[in-house]
Amino acid sequence: MKRLVILGGGESGVGTALLGKKEGYDVFVSDKGKIKEKYKEVLIHNEIEWEDEAHTEVKILNADLVMKSPGIPDKVELVKKIHKKGITIVSEIEFASKFTKATIVGITGSNGKTTTATLTHHILKQELSVGLAGNIGDSFAKQILQHDYDNYVLEISSFQLDDIIDFKPKIAVITNITPDHLDRYDYKFENYIASKFRIAMNQTNDDYLVYDADDEVITNHLKNHPVQSTLLPFSLTKTIENGAYLDKKNIKITIQNNQIIMPTTNLALEGNHNIKNAMAASTVAHLLKIRKQTIRESLENFQGVEHRLEQVLKINKVQYINDSKATNVNATYYALESMDAPTVWIVGGVDKGNNYEELFPFVNEKVKAIICLGVDNEKLMNTFGNMVDIIIETQFMSEAVKIAYKISEAGDNVLLSPACASFDLFENYEDRGRQFKNAVRNL
Repeated sequence: MKRLVILGGGESGVGTALLGKKEGYDVFVSDKGKIKEKYKEVLIHNEIEWEDEAHTEVKILNADLVMKSPGIPDKVELVKKIHKKGITIVSEIEFASKFTKATIVGITGSNGKTTTATLTHHILKQELSVGLAGNIGDSFAKQILQHDYDNYVLEISSFQLDDIIDFKPKIAVITNITPDHLDRYDYKFENYIASKFRIAMNQTNDDYLVYDADDEVITNHLKNHPVQSTLLPFSLTKTIENGAYLDKKNIKITIQNNQIIMPTTNLALEGNHNIKNAMAASTVAHLLKIRKQTIRESLENFQGVEHRLEQVLKINKVQYINDSKATNVNATYYALESMDAPTVWIVGGVDKGNNYEELFPFVNEKVKAIICLGVDNEKLMNTFGNMVDIIIETQFMSEAVKIAYKISEAGDNVLLSPACASFDLFENYEDRGRQFKNAVRNL
């Protein structure tokens, strides 16, 4: 019996444990932190051995295969020891994909991947049996065990791609690549870029790579490191023969001389970045033979993703917007770009080596006040202090929202778009977004 050791007892870890057990592995789950009660119950109920708040090395270094949670960096001592013993380490998507024959759509990118994955799933589910997994919802492994859909849309992070070996999506999507998570890539942007492109490393010319042709990072990398896949670019500015482009207010998608046209006038989601997300999702849907009418209707009735430019409430003619999912500068760029009223901007958190320069034009033009919400706001204060009349710092969401309420006037927006990770004051970006929404509702 092969021994499968799982590091991390979260959603992907427990899903992998269940699938591993069913496939005949001797499974052991080990988490250095505390395993949540709901996951402990699942492990106990399924008689899977586990430990938390410790890693017992003798029980780990005898593994045939290790599945490592994407949150654990390679530089951890235990991971080094596993590598040294020659034990293979894989991510959940690598492990799980071995046990399904489904068509896989893999979506990665620095921003837009959640919206694109959710939108793609929303279109496909109208006509196909399809699961949504990866960084979203129930784990990929658990869905294979419980449903085994014919198709999967997977939102995949660079950390998950770092530990793939044979994983090969039929359709890969790269939404964009901007500097993010560089702390995990020796502060070398090229390492992070290479990590994203692993999504196409096993693809052949029967597979497809859908990508943003307006993104110079992507196009330059493709020039210097060609892939085997059939390329289907999308663009807002160029005319594209094979792929998608914007012609006046219509998205035109051509695949093997078969063209469909989608008007953008009634898209449910606003902003240029969402036209791109719609292009990527529609290209996938067109490849999988979804009817044109279905694609169009789905784009028009899609509700968007929680914590991503989510309109919360209007109070005294001020619109409160939750964009807590903006954990990097590029995401906040899109948020500020889409503001069409004077904006009170709530920003801050754990800075991942951010460069705020690209935000300057928007801050000068649209932002009337800045509220810094973080443990350490010095960089923000120094960067933006001279650009706005009002800049205030706080460490409490409830206080940030009260200040915003005081300084906003009828017709303004109050935007939470932190451009930073959330772990200094919050459990995660969802917790941050929910606290914002609660504070707004309590005004």
